[in-house]
Amino acid sequence: MKKRLQLVFVFFLLFGFSIDHDVYGQQAKITGKVTDGATGEAIPGASILVKGTVRGTVTDLDGKYTIDASPNDVLVITFIGYESKEELVGTRLEINTTLGMSIQALTEVVVVGYGTQEKKEITSSVTSVKAEDFNQGTVNDPRQLLQGKVAGLNIARPGGNPNGGFNMRLRGISSIGENAEPLVVIDGVIGGALSTVDPNDIESMDVLKDGSAAAIYGTRGSAGVILVTTKSGKAGRTTVEFNSSAAVENVARTISVMNAEEYKQIPNSRDLGGNTDWMDEVTNTGLSFINNLSLGGGNASTSYRISVNSRNVKGVGINSGFDQLNARINLTQRALKDKAIFTANISNTSIDRQFGNENSFRYAIISNPTVPVRDPNPQSPNFGGYYERDIFDWFNPVSIAEQNIADGRDSRLLASIRGEYNFTSKFRGAVFYASQRETDWRGSYSPKTAKFGGGFGRNGLATIENRERLNDLFETTLNYDETVGKVGMAFLAGYSYQEFFNQGNFTQAGNFLTDAFTYNNIGAALDFANGLATVSSFANTNRLVAFFGRANFNVEDTYLLSVSARYEGSTRFGANNKWGLFPAISAGVNLANLIDMPGVSAMKFRASYGRTGTQPGESYLSLLRFGRQGNFFYNGQFVPSFGPVSNANPDLAWETKDEYNVGLDFVILNNKLDGTIDYYTRVTSGMILPINVPVPPNLFPTTQLNIGEMSNSGLEVMLNYRAVQTSNFRWTTGVNFSTLKTNLRSLSSGDLSFGEVNYRSNFGSPGQNLTQLIRIQENGPLGQIWGPIQVGVSDNGSPIMKVINGTAKDANGNPVYCNCNDDRTQLGTAYPTLNMGFNNNISYKNWDLNFFFRGSFGHYLINSYRGFYENTESTTVQNWNIVNTKYFDPRISKAEYNSTHVEKADFVVLDNATLGYNFKIKPGSAVGRIRTFLSVQNPLMFTGYTGVDPEVRYGDSESGNDPLAPGIERRATYFTTTITTFGLNLSF
Repeated sequence: MKKRLQLVFVFFLLFGFSIDHDVYGQQAKITGKVTDGATGEAIPGASILVKGTVRGTVTDLDGKYTIDASPNDVLVITFIGYESKEELVGTRLEINTTLGMSIQALTEVVVVGYGTQEKKEITSSVTSVKAEDFNQGTVNDPRQLLQGKVAGLNIARPGGNPNGGFNMRLRGISSIGENAEPLVVIDGVIGGALSTVDPNDIESMDVLKDGSAAAIYGTRGSAGVILVTTKSGKAGRTTVEFNSSAAVENVARTISVMNAEEYKQIPNSRDLGGNTDWMDEVTNTGLSFINNLSLGGGNASTSYRISVNSRNVKGVGINSGFDQLNARINLTQRALKDKAIFTANISNTSIDRQFGNENSFRYAIISNPTVPVRDPNPQSPNFGGYYERDIFDWFNPVSIAEQNIADGRDSRLLASIRGEYNFTSKFRGAVFYASQRETDWRGSYSPKTAKFGGGFGRNGLATIENRERLNDLFETTLNYDETVGKVGMAFLAGYSYQEFFNQGNFTQAGNFLTDAFTYNNIGAALDFANGLATVSSFANTNRLVAFFGRANFNVEDTYLLSVSARYEGSTRFGANNKWGLFPAISAGVNLANLIDMPGVSAMKFRASYGRTGTQPGESYLSLLRFGRQGNFFYNGQFVPSFGPVSNANPDLAWETKDEYNVGLDFVILNNKLDGTIDYYTRVTSGMILPINVPVPPNLFPTTQLNIGEMSNSGLEVMLNYRAVQTSNFRWTTGVNFSTLKTNLRSLSSGDLSFGEVNYRSNFGSPGQNLTQLIRIQENGPLGQIWGPIQVGVSDNGSPIMKVINGTAKDANGNPVYCNCNDDRTQLGTAYPTLNMGFNNNISYKNWDLNFFFRGSFGHYLINSYRGFYENTESTTVQNWNIVNTKYFDPRISKAEYNSTHVEKADFVVLDNATLGYNFKIKPGSAVGRIRTFLSVQNPLMFTGYTGVDPEVRYGDSESGNDPLAPGIERRATYFTTTITTFGLNLSF
């Protein structure tokens, strides 16, 4: 793969430098100075470009420039934050010019559903993040670009697993039953996979936060919408860009446990002769190498951008990491006197993964530090030379990481083509087609000598799994723009058809003659002949059809109105509820146009309402289905049997979210401060949940129903302040924060109920399988962490729990702790009440510095490690290590989950700090930019939480990421890491 990549890089470079430059003709040397029109100060780094050519330069530290130009040339002078300006050369040899500040917060173009708008015209809650504002450093997932940047959008990935995914939640939890993450739209492709896009290729990401903005996407907009726009070539300028970086990754946080000497001081501890730092044994220094090469340019009729991205990432966990190669082509062609515009985007991604095993971290934390890594007895070869103990829930961590194989290969192809024809200057139509193909292959093998993973017990165990997802989208739209008097109008009408197909297969078999095959010759497993192998496959499809429209009205940039609706049908709905209507209305008024307010450049008040939906997460849930239910013996052989797996529900419909939003956008203090304030409240009803039903008359004990109601509300604030703007020193700072309040109003409908009070998740083995952790209560907040309150320690080392209701009595009639829910209470909430981000961009001469803090406050986490192993119980001391945090109490000799294991998990983390230097380029040089940078990610974290990672947990990892069971740090959490990156940016 690396050889192919090098050939592509060489091709691009040769192609880029073979492009003919303009013949300059009769030219003169033009000099000048660019200054700020308001302050008169020089503007260094301003771009001077001869219009229609690739010839250009930039101003020096004094704002001065020199460029060769002919009398007929036009100089285009631009700088970020200022209005661009054009100057005809004529007979002048010195051209001095001033630039006026641009009210960027008003004039920037924001992508919205099926179009774009200037921010000053937007009446919904929409946040746009441009490439220059993205998070920096080693960013391998596009979600990281937005982390902490958008008020109300929470992006979290506990631990530093390079193959781990990020959870995204916009304005809290939009659904407790189905799709909880925002819908992603990539260059118009609804439901596009972010893994098809390399972070280096993204131009902007626009977040549609409220119901009125997202309603145009109907049944998939309830959790919000993220619109991704990739970079495209610019006419008149050919640019070659090369970005390269190397990164070193090290463990940042684990959980404190005893070393061998500390452990041996504990009474009754089991000394097995070793002195092992298990956490050091299962980790190494992670290394990452990232390269990106792109070529873009074009002319008046054709523009293009081609890019290739290579990522080689080795995680801190043994045998974890990935190799990724991504290529993208974006083409735009104009024809028929610019009336027709054709756009084609094609991207292909291939990822080879090594998953390692997070359980090696779990057992590294809890393993007895006196256990040696290798078996000192050479006569005991059963486990490949690794020391293994024959006790419950203990496995050699190094053996887990080194012996078990877990590989994967992901392929992503996304292709789209769009044709637009302008019938008149006011009326245009477009046709769009896109196809996305995703395939995931997984192969794992546990050898004969591996105690963990099943290989030892199955004489070698192999698993192969394949999944394929197809997504075809066809859309056509009509746009009409008109101005009648003082009223500007824009109308949109469209049709959408989207079809999905999913299929996959799974094979698992054991009993191999040799480990040499691993998973590559699964047919050699003797389990097939013995009837012990597992083979399964599936396929399903679903379709969405929609008609949609929108009308925007603008009266003198002062009074604004937008009305939209989407009428959508899905095959996943029941026969009686195939179609739904999703309307929206929003309005705004630019107060600065009506009221004279000194220092106020703009102030827009807006209000909106929108309805969105959520469709079922699986196909065929509304149908009576039968599935495999084992075998029965008939006529001398085993015959497969089938039974019901779901009841019919012809009334199954979409979840409905009604959202109200009021907001204020403003630019004040002579354009120095701009910001946005939003307050929203939303109600989700008809949530899709499995409800227990009687059998008979039903054939299956649960039915998927629309039931219950929940509400969310919160305040969101985003502020950006241009603190200092001088010729040599510039400092821009920004802060955002959001609050969240949830209420689960109801979980019932008529005679049916999910349960007025329900409990989710349990602590688990050893010894605490029946311990319920999360309470679900009607008319209460989501994420209630539930349990007993410890008030002391008994003489025998058991925690003394608080008697709350006194339902249990002793022989004398005195209240005693009942070990039941009557004597348990809410110990905290899993969701933060406040999230914040704090960003700073500083430049001094040729230096630039960016640092970004992110924090979450008000949430709690159940520290599973402490609940099991922070005690001196004989089972703990004899079998495992002891967690040794600031809460360790040597008097406690009984492992029993209680309030002391629920910790406040507030944190502030320095997500990223990047220092860069821009080398001065001589005028006329072929090189346009040389920049080097040093970046550090997650170097500092301020928190009182003693677990591995205080990051918010949005679901329980041990129960399918259940959204009704958040707030639990399980024992297989990947360690957090610090990444130090050195990089180089070149452009030609």
